[in-house]
Amino acid sequence: MMVSQGISFEALGIGKGAERDRRKIWRTFAEHYHLYRGTPSRLWVDHALSVVFGIPQRLSVETADDTFDAINEKLLQDDYRPRALYDRFGIEVIATTDGALDDLKWHDEARQSDWSGRVVPTYRPDAVTDPEFEGFAENLIRFGEITGCDTSSWTGYLEAHRTRRKFFLSKGATATDHGHPTALTADLTSSEAETLWRRINSGDATAADAEVFRAQMLTEFARMSCEDGLVMQLHAGSHRNHNDHVFGAYGRDRGFDIPRRTGFVEELRPLLNAVGMDTRLTLVLFTLDESTYARELAPLAGAYPSLRLGPPWWFHDSFEGMRRFREATTETAGFFNTAGFNDDTRALCSIPARHDVARRCDCAYLAELVTTHRLDEDEAFALAPLLANGLARETYKL
Repeated sequence: MMVSQGISFEALGIGKGAERDRRKIWRTFAEHYHLYRGTPSRLWVDHALSVVFGIPQRLSVETADDTFDAINEKLLQDDYRPRALYDRFGIEVIATTDGALDDLKWHDEARQSDWSGRVVPTYRPDAVTDPEFEGFAENLIRFGEITGCDTSSWTGYLEAHRTRRKFFLSKGATATDHGHPTALTADLTSSEAETLWRRINSGDATAADAEVFRAQMLTEFARMSCEDGLVMQLHAGSHRNHNDHVFGAYGRDRGFDIPRRTGFVEELRPLLNAVGMDTRLTLVLFTLDESTYARELAPLAGAYPSLRLGPPWWFHDSFEGMRRFREATTETAGFFNTAGFNDDTRALCSIPARHDVARRCDCAYLAELVTTHRLDEDEAFALAPLLANGLARETYKL
């Protein structure tokens, strides 16, 4: 948002020669806080300041220093340590997103401590399944080293994934996550997959090869989920790193990830033909393409027992986005083919706000169904806690 209004990355503390004075960076943010009016980001920050930190005044250039000092003062207190906030927020479980090469040592430390909170890993193998991921060749070498598998062969490569999935399961994982540019899947024969893998592993793969390989791996992971029970999540529909200059200068995850058109009906068909009717599989679908809610996703989830619809994600993680989701999907998929609400935030202090918004939106939708005689009142009362956390518990086997 701020970059779109001409504020440089450097002024926000990002990049070479960037501003390092945290107070000055905060002042810059406060000076431009009005840019966020009407956005969910404004709601998250307002809620964190007022409810979490107990700061009554709205952030502005005039209140920037006082707010900065108040936050710093609170963060020095034991009540604002992460584990204390976990307990205060009433969190039952946090799932982190971890790469296939991660050693999960922080999970070990948490589990071995006397803390009673629950933090589990999630297997996100993109760095070793996407040939266009930076450092892919080096990642494959490391992948073979840590698993003890011969990743130069197709069967050895698949076995390496099974090995890592078992490792993640031993650390408490219940799910995997896959971030793909599209939802394309494939179901190649063993010989076709082996031939494709040789091209991928040699570094001679084309962009088309990379897309087919990602597609094949989604089907392979679905089969593995049928075997080991890990819930599978697919986040599709983002054009990552849209601007080459920004990506080159500042790296990934610096904005410029843009929603794109994303198909599901034909794209998921190979996977669903292979394992879509297997009740051991739970595949949670997320999209940034809202146009597919009613046309594709709801009908698919209303047919295949393996599919669940994930809540609105990223750009659509907002009151209006949640409302659009319910209106577009409920009449075809119902409520029980959705995954409830699991937030996707990396900002601990925004967790209460996100769940509060989701619950208010869902309860407002239920109330409308009651007042228009499409749902009985006792049914709405039964659905409300399920949408709040019951369906998420069930979907993610918590």
